Amino acid sequence: MTTSQPNNPLHGVTLEQIVTRLVEHYGWAELGVLIPVRCFNHDPSIKSSLRFLRTTPWARQAVEKLYLETRW
Repeated sequence: MTTSQPNNPLHGVTLEQIVTRLVEHYGWAELGVLIPVRCFNHDPSIKSSLRFLRTTPWARQAVEKLYLETRW
């Protein structure tokens, strides 16, 4: 059962896609400045970032907000 979410701009976008796109756009160094979390600044990887973001709601919200505010 799938529900339509026309007002949710993140509907259908995975957290991995969000992080990957942000890293491609900003790079790890700038992303670590914009959102100062250890997983972006010390030995960064997509895998470690996803693990952290899935367990830390405030950080995930910051990443989602940056993704929505970024002009591609």
